[in-house]
Amino acid sequence: GVALEQVRVPFGVIGAIYEARPNVTVDIAALALRSGNAVVLRGGSAARDSNTVLVDVMRSAVQNAGLTPEAIQTVDDFGRDGAKALMHGRGFIDVLIPRGSAGLIEAVVTESTVPVIETGAGNVHIFLDETAPDDWASDIVVNAKVQRPSVCNAVETVLVHRQAAPRLIPLVASALQSEGVAIHGDDMVAGLVSNVIPAVEDDWETEYLSLDIAMKVVDSLDEALDHIRRYSTGHTESIITTDSRNAERFLAEVDSAVVMVNTSTRFTDGGEFGFGAEVGISTQKLHARGPMGLSELTSTKWLARGAGQTRG
Repeated sequence: GVALEQVRVPFGVIGAIYEARPNVTVDIAALALRSGNAVVLRGGSAARDSNTVLVDVMRSAVQNAGLTPEAIQTVDDFGRDGAKALMHGRGFIDVLIPRGSAGLIEAVVTESTVPVIETGAGNVHIFLDETAPDDWASDIVVNAKVQRPSVCNAVETVLVHRQAAPRLIPLVASALQSEGVAIHGDDMVAGLVSNVIPAVEDDWETEYLSLDIAMKVVDSLDEALDHIRRYSTGHTESIITTDSRNAERFLAEVDSAVVMVNTSTRFTDGGEFGFGAEVGISTQKLHARGPMGLSELTSTKWLARGAGQTRG
């Protein structure tokens, strides 16, 4: 007769350490506030002036709405010491979210004594299987690389089934090169396309974040899956195919935060997923995975309503 109910509750105080784009300042603060949390921000030095103005505007807006402006704070004035204080602020900071380069994320994960939600680097793959239509292959790869190359959901490596390589590689490579993309390819790619940079082992591990892309020929879906398993950072992978069995197998066996069929990896985004703003894209497996919106900034608790019951 005890009534049980599970409800979502805010974490409390969220810390965020991030680089570059000052829109992140607003996105994280707005999501933290809307989900019932306070937030302490440490932005990148390159955007410090912008972040100072944005934090002042938000604190003023919060105060005008009748809330405490202390719900949004920044430690930017303290530089690296501020970041270190956030990482060691156990008991003051409930969860810490790093967003930026692989080096920043690794440093926060390694040093922090506060629980961390790890947003990961994006060594993102697209696999063109032997049934990939010409237009889908070309349009999707170009969009995934060129539309915004400096972000974590841009494709970095294209794998091409050997049976489709003579058909697809010249087509896709030409479309990429016409957009200024430098192709780092294996021997077969270099044999089918001119002006290819010979690929080395590091190319399969690199998140370029630029108009560069790695391209490799594989013998089968199995080899594509093995390559992704070895080199992926667990962010986003996509297969281009008209074979439903291959599509379903790819969805089932690829262990990344987002796995796609016949669409651009650039759709891995909180706004595109309908979450509004985005805290980041989590590549870990605990609590939150993939694009993070409001619900990912909450935990749960159980409410039990009784009427004198005791346990026998």
